[in-house]
Amino acid sequence: GEGPVGIILAPSRELVRQTYDQVKSLCESVANFCDPESRQRSYPPLRAQLIIGGENGRDQLQPIRDHGVHCVVATPGRLRDFLKRRSINLDVCRYICLDEADRMLDLGFDEEVGEIMNHFTHQRQTLLFSATFPKKFQDFAKKTLVRPIVVNVGRAGAANLDVIQEVEYVKQEAKIVYLLECLQKTAPPVIIFCEHQSDVDDIHEYLLLKGVDAVSIHGGKDQEERNEAIRLYKEGKKDVLVATDVAAKGLDFADIQHVINFDMPSEIENYVHRIGRTGRCGKTGVATTFINKACEETTLLDLKHLLKEAHQRIPPVLMIMDDPLENLTKEDGTRGCSFCGGLGHSIVDCPKIDKDARRVAGGHKDAIASGDGYGGEY
Repeated sequence: GEGPVGIILAPSRELVRQTYDQVKSLCESVANFCDPESRQRSYPPLRAQLIIGGENGRDQLQPIRDHGVHCVVATPGRLRDFLKRRSINLDVCRYICLDEADRMLDLGFDEEVGEIMNHFTHQRQTLLFSATFPKKFQDFAKKTLVRPIVVNVGRAGAANLDVIQEVEYVKQEAKIVYLLECLQKTAPPVIIFCEHQSDVDDIHEYLLLKGVDAVSIHGGKDQEERNEAIRLYKEGKKDVLVATDVAAKGLDFADIQHVINFDMPSEIENYVHRIGRTGRCGKTGVATTFINKACEETTLLDLKHLLKEAHQRIPPVLMIMDDPLENLTKEDGTRGCSFCGGLGHSIVDCPKIDKDARRVAGGHKDAIASGDGYGGEY
């Protein structure tokens, strides 16, 4: 019943399951490794356990009680619940890894993560991974880490240079019709991202009526439906995945050719994560984003600067926008907002500060308020 020695946390159930599959594969490889001289196995078997909401908690706890585990891969809410009920303990745990740590904080999981860390009885090693590095994440890192080593691969929050970014002005009422034409730009597989669950359902139904092999996922679907959709898409049995940002962070699908942003996300960080589903492992990909007058001006300015930084074509509608920060660089050499990392606005105009303030005042998670479909809260 001992363990775990290490914990991996992630904000969504899909990402946790994907990480668990990789960890399980590594454990099996280590256990099957044979010494070349003695021809005998060199290491004892390593055991990992998946802990997520939406599935039977008793079944998840049983392997830990029966023979203990070395590693737990979990969503923060379900793990915190098990720790509070003393179903498991962290007496021998020495490592904790937070994947997509910035999104975990955005969704209001900082309280859960803090409680989990309080259950450690010995010194721990903490690892934080993220593609963006906003102010809130920096503050959290300073609070939880002791003399940390920071490893940057490129500028935190920059777009993948292997992705061809195309931005098109499309009227709101014309977007769903134009989608079919847009799907013909590349071969499948394709991911379509939407801000709202209702749009995901509408687009999925529309594509099915037009004969497109599509599946969809969002936080309003039960876990079994979400797992089945991911499985069919990964196996290549479906050509198109329609999703909220539940699929934008961390999920790794092989050979995605094209990402379509049906809606421009309200935060530029989410845009970076969405288009990062394509152009992976040195391959190139295409990202098409629909914009119109309904988009926030600060977000469009952030997008303009991101396109400029990645040496992409900037559409005329963005070129003519009045840009107060175009040639402004701060004393420390950085540009843009120091809170969220957006290059097109200053901290005075940051929309994320207002969003965070509303979330704290409302006393509930962004995931519930915005319906962005993570479903990782329990």
